[in-house]
Amino acid sequence: MRSFYQTFQIPPTVLTKLSWNHYIELISIKNVKRREFYLEECIKSNWSVRQLSRQIASSFYDRLIATKMEDKESVKNEINLTCPKENIDIIKNPYVLEFMNLEANSSFYEKDLEKALINNLQKFLLELGRGFSFVERQKRLSSDNNHYFVDLVFYNYILKCFVLIDLKTDKLSFNDLGQIDFYVRYFDKEIKQESDNPTIGIVLCPIADKTLIKYSFASENKNLFVSKYMTYMPTEEEIKKLIAEEKKILEEFGSKVN
Repeated sequence: MRSFYQTFQIPPTVLTKLSWNHYIELISIKNVKRREFYLEECIKSNWSVRQLSRQIASSFYDRLIATKMEDKESVKNEINLTCPKENIDIIKNPYVLEFMNLEANSSFYEKDLEKALINNLQKFLLELGRGFSFVERQKRLSSDNNHYFVDLVFYNYILKCFVLIDLKTDKLSFNDLGQIDFYVRYFDKEIKQESDNPTIGIVLCPIADKTLIKYSFASENKNLFVSKYMTYMPTEEEIKKLIAEEKKILEEFGSKVN
């Protein structure tokens, strides 16, 4: 793959505003002005990957340029009618959490990770993306005489649902998937209101086992996700590797396996 930074000469602060899948779509645009337009619109309008792909395929940029001034707004608004947001469009992979000031590749406990995120909650909300509001940390779920605790609970007003985040500092395990599945089912039965959409669960871990995800129940549940996190801003080589891996996964497994 050609150098990512040669294609996108943008600062890291802008880089983290879109997912790697967005950049995979943008790389295909050879014209610099056209590519910059789609990049800016993605960030400003919070386009999903599916929305971006459709707008590129429908020559949105060229149609907008050719449209009379009084009709431009109708062209801009058509995307909202044809491409509603879905869960997969909101969840990122990976999440870049360099603001936590935790040393890369160093050992730390889940409680340290949670504390660092809470201490930098505003920055974490920006990294999560649009529509997220913080609800609670260590939310207790009780079953008979047993108690379980969800690390972080958010609500997304775009998707209109609760989003549960389970933090891990080790490689993803099958037990982690079973745990987040239990949390989501509990929330759907005991906490969410009739007006809420089904709860989303995210396991946030440093290493995600793609094979485990592919052959587990999580691959068939559109409300369960596994996303990696990075405690530092990735280098050019790491970015190229991440994009190449993401592209390969999309080709082999489909977009559900993050």
